[in-house]
Amino acid sequence: MSEELTARRVSFPGAGGDRIEAYAARPTAAGSRGGVVVVHHLPGWDRATKEITRRFAELGYDAVCPNLYARQAPGADPDDAAAAVRAQGGIRDEQLVGDVAGAALWLRGLPSSNGRVGVIGYCSGGRHAVLAATAVDLDAAVDCYGAFVVEPPPEGHVLRVGPLVDRLPALRAPLLGLFGAEDPHPSPAHVAELDELLTSLGKPHEFHSYDGAGHAFFAVDRPGYRVAAATDGWERVRTFFAAHLSAAAATTTEG
Repeated sequence: MSEELTARRVSFPGAGGDRIEAYAARPTAAGSRGGVVVVHHLPGWDRATKEITRRFAELGYDAVCPNLYARQAPGADPDDAAAAVRAQGGIRDEQLVGDVAGAALWLRGLPSSNGRVGVIGYCSGGRHAVLAATAVDLDAAVDCYGAFVVEPPPEGHVLRVGPLVDRLPALRAPLLGLFGAEDPHPSPAHVAELDELLTSLGKPHEFHSYDGAGHAFFAVDRPGYRVAAATDGWERVRTFFAAHLSAAAATTTEG
């Protein structure tokens, strides 16, 4: 655990070479460590997601959260930016991949980097974490209740995205999935379908579903927050990233 942190806005090239802003948090202690790209939820680049970014720094990682809505609503408040993006049906998959790739490159360029980078996303960001892990050189991925990975959105849904089934054979990183058993998107049936598909493809993954929890059970500022599920989920994330983003993990992989 790292009690002394620094946090600031940074920028780096993202999709299409566009320079995008991001929020970075890092331990002040010297040493080599892994990095984490935090992908924000549809409500946007908000205070809650920045708190999550700082938590990863507290856990001992260099963490960065790119503002995925910077192009659509530059300089706007998170709520206004999210409204603009909702009206457009979300961001393009190609943009997400490019922005996460830029964030991973930025993390690996830090003097403290051990070369290993993971990604985690919540809600729409959960789907984005899976998407990124099919296209970006990453060492671990965490999907927190990401919908529309195996199923299309229902008619009239705000997001106009497609399922990722065709991309899953290219999944490059071990995947941890954390889901609510009472969540309609993704439903337990969708989670089971994804589990079966990844198993058939031989992709390393582990899924956990929580009884009594629906969507957004990690979100401390929303009605869906569930203490027991979030506490257990954070412990599983901590263990998963420790296994895949440490220097020891790098040695094991190279060996």
